[in-house]
Amino acid sequence: MKLFKDHLDRELQIPTFPQRIVSICPAITETLFALNVQDQVVGRTKYCIFPKHQVEALPSVGGTKDVSIEKVRALKPDLILAEKEENTKETVELLSEIAPVVVFEVQTIEDSYRLIRDLGAVSGAQTAATKLEQEARMSFDSLPKVSGQPSVLYMIWRKPYMAVGDTTYIQATLEALGFQNAAKPLDGRYPEITPELLEELKPDYLLLASEPFPFAEKHKQEFAEFTSTSKPVLVAGEMFWYGAKMTEAAHYFKKLFENDESFIIDNDTVKKVR
Repeated sequence: MKLFKDHLDRELQIPTFPQRIVSICPAITETLFALNVQDQVVGRTKYCIFPKHQVEALPSVGGTKDVSIEKVRALKPDLILAEKEENTKETVELLSEIAPVVVFEVQTIEDSYRLIRDLGAVSGAQTAATKLEQEARMSFDSLPKVSGQPSVLYMIWRKPYMAVGDTTYIQATLEALGFQNAAKPLDGRYPEITPELLEELKPDYLLLASEPFPFAEKHKQEFAEFTSTSKPVLVAGEMFWYGAKMTEAAHYFKKLFENDESFIIDNDTVKKVR
């Protein structure tokens, strides 16, 4: 056993080399696979869908907000990995009776690099974590940027409409891409957006995410009924995940910006995409 301080500053006794890890956060699960420690992972949530065609072999323990405590118990984990926003305090407390629960917290890009390093530390894959962090940094250092700091609302939910606000990893990524988040000054990390507020904010773009609510082509017209000044754009929500997905970000956003002529791109940043 060894001492490890998680992102909530809790000092925990965890296995030096855990053999039965349950991950209840999708980005954490994907990152563990990227660190090549999938043989140590014995459980995940139904929302842990990456890497495709590999993660399906793992048993599901429910959703991120409704984890089945009994299913986790049956897997006999020696380590459980959670994230403060993705999972509830009650879930963490209940699971702590089964095995040590390391809780991560990611609100910034630097937090994501820390997550990668710490996942390497807790899983015994420090060398792989160093390599993955380097790849993630290279990707984000070469992110293409839009010119003119256009304003956006990153929409994550419908009925009610909800957008991403401040102190979130997505907010940090939007700024890294050159956007201004129109929801940043609003109260709450995921403020509700009414048609009236949308008309007041008048963002240049509405980024309609594919998850957690699966916005699709048909929803573009729905927003057009509320505003004629904001252009709706469908985006892959998982490309705004922290951890392993960071390594794919630069190429995804380069393609997104180039395929939509409404985006004015800083050509110097596009040339940097590796």
